Amino acid sequence: MARGAGFLGCETAILGGAMSWISERHLVSALSNAGAFGVIACGAMTPDLLDAEIAGTKALTDRPFGVNLITMHPQLSELIDVCAKHGVSHVVLAGGLPPPGAIERIKGNGARLICFAPALALAKKLIRSGVDALVIEGMEAGGHIGPVSTSVLAQEILPPLAHEVPIFVAGGIGHGGAIAGYLEMGAAGVQLGTRFVCAHECIAHPNFKKAFIRASARDAVTSVQIDPRLPVIPVRALKNREMESFAAKQREVAQLLDEEKVEMAEAQLQIEHYWAGALRRAVIDGDVETGSVMAGQSVGMVKEEASVADILGQLTDEAAHALERRSA
Repeated sequence: MARGAGFLGCETAILGGAMSWISERHLVSALSNAGAFGVIACGAMTPDLLDAEIAGTKALTDRPFGVNLITMHPQLSELIDVCAKHGVSHVVLAGGLPPPGAIERIKGNGARLICFAPALALAKKLIRSGVDALVIEGMEAGGHIGPVSTSVLAQEILPPLAHEVPIFVAGGIGHGGAIAGYLEMGAAGVQLGTRFVCAHECIAHPNFKKAFIRASARDAVTSVQIDPRLPVIPVRALKNREMESFAAKQREVAQLLDEEKVEMAEAQLQIEHYWAGALRRAVIDGDVETGSVMAGQSVGMVKEEASVADILGQLTDEAAHALERRSA
């Protein structure tokens, strides 16, 4: 883990997963202050909102933290400028291949660039393009997910590529023993999101946290694609009425496509805005029935509220004990 910690500039190479409405200044600064690495979830923020969020985070910590940007954001260029203005040390790009010029601009501003790689071929392409580190995230994760499990991605990508750039493993990690296993396979660290939702420092509504504490792994299900013409990235969230409503939303948007009232790009944007609104209803307003309670399958290991420092301490102790047992 020393390699990952050195790359991030922190003590423990555990990144906070970027969760919209959740990974804001309070949780991000708490993670960094506790020795891990917080990451702001920009999501659909405007440049002005991101500017304020970075400034707010810097007021709460003097330790390094990152910013997660979505490649499909229409104002990606301006968001990169905001990160440069604040001297953000690490930028995380998610949502597909970076658009032309994005990698050069981010690195030219002095930031280290981390990208998500859901397949070996894409991981190799990103390394050739000059990214500094990778996150490989399996389908056990919460929110938008890919089709392959974390364990398979780790076996496929770590052995051939871990020596080239630091690689962080994400998706379904809730116990330090799993962290130890991925470190032994060559990972430089891990990324966890679901495990930190019930941190005292997390601003999520009490109802949202209670839903996590009550849930089991099998309650975190994936959304279903209704119309093959409308490419919808699956989302993993706790099963509730909202998951059923999303199917109806897809049918509504598909009908607009049939009637040629929207172009495909607008249709996809409507779906993304839908998710953003549904997630806000759950996280901020506490509506865990008609809001989206995005959670990874590791939610079954979230048993109680605790401080970020205590959660990190438990994870690192578990990892250390696992490694000690194996060496003995």
